[in-house]
Amino acid sequence: MRLRNRALVALLLVAGGTAAGCGPRHSDRAVITVDAPVALADRPIHLTISGLVPHDTVEMSAAAQDYRRDGWRGRAVFRADGRGMVDLDRARPRSGTYTGADGMGLFWSMVPPSGDPDASAFIPSYPEQRPAYDVQITVIAHGHRLAGRTLTRQWLTPGVTHKSFTVAADKVDGDLFLPPTGRGRHPAVLLFGGSEGGNSGEYEAALLASHGYPALTLAYFRDPGLPATLQDIPMEYFARAARLLTAQPGVDPAHVVAQGYSRGTEAALLLGQLYSRLVHGVIVYAPSNRVNRGLGARGQGGNAWTWRGRPLPQGVIPLDHIDGPVLAIAGAQDQLWYSETWARQIMTELDRDHDRFPHQALIYPGAGHGVGTFPYLAAGVRFPASTGVILEHGGTRAGDAAARAQGWPRTLAFLAAMGG
Repeated sequence: MRLRNRALVALLLVAGGTAAGCGPRHSDRAVITVDAPVALADRPIHLTISGLVPHDTVEMSAAAQDYRRDGWRGRAVFRADGRGMVDLDRARPRSGTYTGADGMGLFWSMVPPSGDPDASAFIPSYPEQRPAYDVQITVIAHGHRLAGRTLTRQWLTPGVTHKSFTVAADKVDGDLFLPPTGRGRHPAVLLFGGSEGGNSGEYEAALLASHGYPALTLAYFRDPGLPATLQDIPMEYFARAARLLTAQPGVDPAHVVAQGYSRGTEAALLLGQLYSRLVHGVIVYAPSNRVNRGLGARGQGGNAWTWRGRPLPQGVIPLDHIDGPVLAIAGAQDQLWYSETWARQIMTELDRDHDRFPHQALIYPGAGHGVGTFPYLAAGVRFPASTGVILEHGGTRAGDAAARAQGWPRTLAFLAAMGG
């Protein structure tokens, strides 16, 4: 009799399957819920997974293709809670490409299919070529794909327009992004990069226009029709671009902002100082507060900037004529140069000049030279210079990502306070 009872109990356990823990430990009812499946690329989204086996281990991944169609991937392993859910805003990965609770961690921590992630950056197609890129979210448990969903990250909202300028036709080299017409006048941004040369600000300019701010991203050397090196760049070139931006529909001519990154911060501050009637605010990322030497084909040499046909002397940039607010953003672990110190010195000089406009330095402790600008794209912390030398930008991928996530809204708030 006892043997028959034992056999019956064993049969019931087998029939019970997953309830007894002997069946497959995965769910076929997993659901990916997201608050914004289609959203601007700089907007954080909120992802949850439900319908999982309570306390089960699952892997989530985010995959996207860069402009070369190379596949990048972020991943994280989680343990579901007692309700069979994972909330990415609150859950800490057990392992993966990032650590700590971070709802956007899968995005900024993506790594390339090969090579060193710290020496790579995820670069999608230009916004004027593709107005968005897709991210594939996948949930896997015990080798089984439980759920998948495609998210669309936009650069351009409907109605945003693009126009290219060339030196041959327009005497400037840049890309203009304008918000939809008929929405009044708004602050506009003239932005440019640093010692990398060329024009790399299309993504940011497209996002600014999508937020309602006309934006012109400018190349000033190492592009067709421009000087080959960062030497003897005339400030009149930047002023010409600012006037071109001012003349565009939807631009408030009384609120034009110059924004520079790294070596471009020298030009932004100089533009605000020398052309105070044209430029009414300055934003600088990883800044310098001084004119540094030019960059020739083999390194430093010569003068970087000229004005009225004469070289601008090296040394601290006067700021007493800047006629508008100033925002400086720096990483405390910048190893490329002393951007934290120089950001603070910019504020000190403005205070000494009794500047009447708001001015603020934002210093992010875990970030390096890659402290900006918009968030959620994967980027490394060291890159080769044009000379082939590896430049250590300092900070960490996580530190830079956190700085961008916090700093970008402050940039948008800076523009909004000007009347956007």
